[in-house]
Amino acid sequence: MEEAVAPIILFLKGIVIGLAVSVPMGPIGVLCVQKTINKGRLHGMLSGFGAAFADTVFAIIAIFGLTVTKNFLLEYRLELQILGVIVLLGLGTKIFFSNPITQIRRRARNKRQGIFGDFISVFFLTLSNPLTVLFFGATIAALSIHDTDHYLASQLILVGGISAGAMSWWISLTSIVNIFRHRFRLKQLWWINKISGIVILTLTIVAAILLALRHFGQVDGL
Repeated sequence: MEEAVAPIILFLKGIVIGLAVSVPMGPIGVLCVQKTINKGRLHGMLSGFGAAFADTVFAIIAIFGLTVTKNFLLEYRLELQILGVIVLLGLGTKIFFSNPITQIRRRARNKRQGIFGDFISVFFLTLSNPLTVLFFGATIAALSIHDTDHYLASQLILVGGISAGAMSWWISLTSIVNIFRHRFRLKQLWWINKISGIVILTLTIVAAILLALRHFGQVDGL
């Protein structure tokens, strides 16, 4: 009986980790909400899946101990984070100045346009924060998952739980946002773009400041 229960508990712990890394509403979360409101649930959900897939990659690196990849990400973490900040600043600016009427017309011409582009762009944006590998390592240790027998099956179950937890969050978030999406008028969509752009820019600027302070050693414990 214990052998049957252990994989379930391991999978549930994976879900907890996946939710823990996904739920905080940073720039990626705001971006997925904005895409859901402006483009529809499928665009927002696939954008979230891009983040979930990137988090799964980080989880695999942390769990399986892929030393070469992990060392590369950590060695160039500053460069990757700077690149992520630059891209997010560009996205925030683009969203702020975007015209909802143009977006609606473009979506009417081709409903499939840019769907997989949303997935890919958010995937690489999430990968620009390699410190997530350390988060997974610390969380796995905190949940005593390191005490589990390190068989391949157990590791795969844990990765599956993390992926399921992350994806379930993005499905839930975009589904809830989509319920209210059709209640917005063009004027409200215009304001949503402005607010989303400002929030993304603000969060990104704060992240850039903390990154600079951490890099130059002016703040301890960041």
